[in-house]
Amino acid sequence: MSSTVSLQQIQAPIQHEMREFETFFANSLKTDHGLLDKISHYIIKRKGKQLRPMLVFLSARLFSEPQEKTYIAAALIELLHTATLVHDDVVDEAMTRRGFFSINALWKNKIAVLFGDYLLSRGLLLSINNDAFDLLKIVATAVKEMSEGELLQQEKSRRMKVNEEVYYRIIQQKTASLIAACCAMGAAASNASEEDKQKMYDLGMSIGIAFQIKDDLLDLGFGGDIGKPVGADIQENKITLPIIFALEKGSEGQKKQIKALLKKKNISSSDLLGLQQILMETKAVAFAQQSMIRYADQAKNVLSSFPESEVSNAFQQLVDFTIQRSK
Repeated sequence: MSSTVSLQQIQAPIQHEMREFETFFANSLKTDHGLLDKISHYIIKRKGKQLRPMLVFLSARLFSEPQEKTYIAAALIELLHTATLVHDDVVDEAMTRRGFFSINALWKNKIAVLFGDYLLSRGLLLSINNDAFDLLKIVATAVKEMSEGELLQQEKSRRMKVNEEVYYRIIQQKTASLIAACCAMGAAASNASEEDKQKMYDLGMSIGIAFQIKDDLLDLGFGGDIGKPVGADIQENKITLPIIFALEKGSEGQKKQIKALLKKKNISSSDLLGLQQILMETKAVAFAQQSMIRYADQAKNVLSSFPESEVSNAFQQLVDFTIQRSK
């Protein structure tokens, strides 16, 4: 695995496109409605890593120079992603997002939900007004997958019926489907063949799975600062890959301890330390790390089928960044 590079270094081949995208995205949110404009401005000023638009542009550049349709694809995916985050914060009653107040914390739940709906509608109109129906189909499929994944997680976690097979199904739908859509949309915007679009979708799926396993490890306190309380997933009864492995391989006492912890409403720092110890003793952390690297390697194998270039190298670095990040 190569040494960690910064997002700025990875962005080098698409630096111009990312700068242009900021303006394009801001324009796609412009409105005469005072409150909507105010919230949109707040969102734009507090943008995150913008991994998803980066994936769109890198994917597009593997096939051709970016066109207007590439910017539409990137904006469409960012509108959808932002809408899901706004809605998630309402559902989770989260007061912060990336270290800043969430939309629901500042403007209350009703306005946050309506603003999320507004973002979705802007995305739909952006694609329809530009006759980008192929992009709309990819995004609509991703929304369907994400919703099904979230509902499946709610159903299975509540009854503690999450095994490895169910876990992968959940994260493929809930997380990886959107990243797969980014890669497929980049290819589609560059008029790639159906075979290449599918190849890029599969690439995104592998990156997305690796990304989520990394998130699981970060949430359990292994690897860095994620900008939210460690143990947030356990607090929400989300059963992740390290927990599944420990429940399968641990002693009866360890299994009992984990199950008791999953049922607790408030998890203390000593509870979390005890869980971390079990996860290390059962080699659950090592297992999750190996699984994460396996999916990252799958993504790199797909990328190796393309001619070596500044863009393909940056894409490889982005895969490494996904599993090496500390937040």
